[in-house]
Amino acid sequence: MQTTTLHTTSATPVAASGDDIGKLLLRASLAVFLLFHGFSKLAGGIGFITGMLAKAGLPGALGYLVYIGEVVAPLLILFGVWTRAASLVVAINMVVALLLVHTGQFFSLSQTGGWALELQGFYFFSALAVAVMGAGRYSVGGTAGKWN
Repeated sequence: MQTTTLHTTSATPVAASGDDIGKLLLRASLAVFLLFHGFSKLAGGIGFITGMLAKAGLPGALGYLVYIGEVVAPLLILFGVWTRAASLVVAINMVVALLLVHTGQFFSLSQTGGWALELQGFYFFSALAVAVMGAGRYSVGGTAGKWN
């Protein structure tokens, strides 16, 4: 009877896997696109977020957590370090953004017929996919560890 193994730990180089390339592309696109939002907040501040939090009866200081969700976590995802945990942070950040900013748009369509929240949906579901799949071989953390 012949058996096949899915993962090997030999010292010999293994051919590039389409799965690992796909994980890299998903990680990179999620991280880079989200970093634009994070860098915008670094440059322009988060006054509007602290204002919305205060309006919702929450401490405005919680607004600073957006830097973790839109700068730190995407950088970790991009480089493939603590990828699963960072992806969960991004997913939670998107849930907070939906509840805080976009609640009224949840069942709306854009002028072109797409879901009004397709960008936030892309970030949320991409982050969940990365959290489930992990970073893959093309990452600083590699495939080792349950959080990568």
